[in-house]
Amino acid sequence: MRCVSFLSLGASLLLLGPAAWGSPGQCPAQCHCHGDLQHVICDDVGLKKIPQVSEATRLLNLQRNNLGGLSSGSFAGSKGLISLHLQHCQLREISSNAFKGLKKLVYLYLSNNEITSVKPGAFEDLASLTYLYLDGNRISDLPKGIFSPMINLFILQLNDNKLREIKPGTFAGAKDLRWLHMSGNEISLLQPGSLDDVENLAILNLDGNRLSTYPSMAMSKLRVVEELSLAKNPMRSIPDNAFQSFGRYLEKLSLDNMGLEKFTDDAFSGVTALKYLNLDNNKLRFLPRSLEFTTITNLTLSNNPWSCNCVLAPLRLWMDSSRQRPEAVCASPASQRGKQIRDSTAFSGCKVKAKRAKGMRH
Repeated sequence: MRCVSFLSLGASLLLLGPAAWGSPGQCPAQCHCHGDLQHVICDDVGLKKIPQVSEATRLLNLQRNNLGGLSSGSFAGSKGLISLHLQHCQLREISSNAFKGLKKLVYLYLSNNEITSVKPGAFEDLASLTYLYLDGNRISDLPKGIFSPMINLFILQLNDNKLREIKPGTFAGAKDLRWLHMSGNEISLLQPGSLDDVENLAILNLDGNRLSTYPSMAMSKLRVVEELSLAKNPMRSIPDNAFQSFGRYLEKLSLDNMGLEKFTDDAFSGVTALKYLNLDNNKLRFLPRSLEFTTITNLTLSNNPWSCNCVLAPLRLWMDSSRQRPEAVCASPASQRGKQIRDSTAFSGCKVKAKRAKGMRH
């Protein structure tokens, strides 16, 4: 991950109080400073306000201080900041222009606060921001275009919030976003067009939400998704061509713990690079004809009521030719109930189309 090298520089930076905590040319009281004030560390020192720091400061760590909120211009004198850490600061609101002037900021950590409101214009001036962490808050709505100043945004963490719906324009301007994590929210609807502005996503994590139908229209403009997780959504079926727009790139797909009952025959149409597929803990009896096994190296199938007949013959053929033999128990017919698919005798008379068997006997 691109952020690792920078994080290894040292501790993060947290915001302290006004001039009372020290002049911009001095290390704020109660904090530790390193490298001629380039790193200012104020982790868990009882601060109530944001301190003035030198324009030479690059890292400001204000974790675990009770700061309450971020008002407009909170960091007006900290124009040199590259990394700002505000985790566990009991923040409740981010006002418009809260980060005004931080044109060099690359890393912004706002995880594990109590943020319910992000005001329009809150992220103004953050054109260099690449990594934004808003996970572990109480955000229920995102204003249209809230991320638009972030033309270089690469990773966005929105896990474990209260989001219910994603609307068109939410991600306007963030055209280079590659990793979008929204697990553990309350999302029941991805409106058509809501992901059109981030068509270059490589990782999309939506597990643990409330999606009851596959959001085909919202996903249709995505082109290069490599990893997709829809686990723990109450979705009963996956429709035709669900992954087709990015099927050439899709390598990892998580569809476990959904109560999933079926795939339509062409659900996996266009999927040609799949390596990892998790289908554990569903209600599946069959796999669709469009699922190719030739590229799969990791497949999990446990806790499904599999119907062991010729429809599953390509799966059995793959098991026979693969080093991996996943747990998968037959629920029917009665003569095969309780047997592992890999040991079942139900497939002895089945014929598999040549294209299904191709590359599976090596």
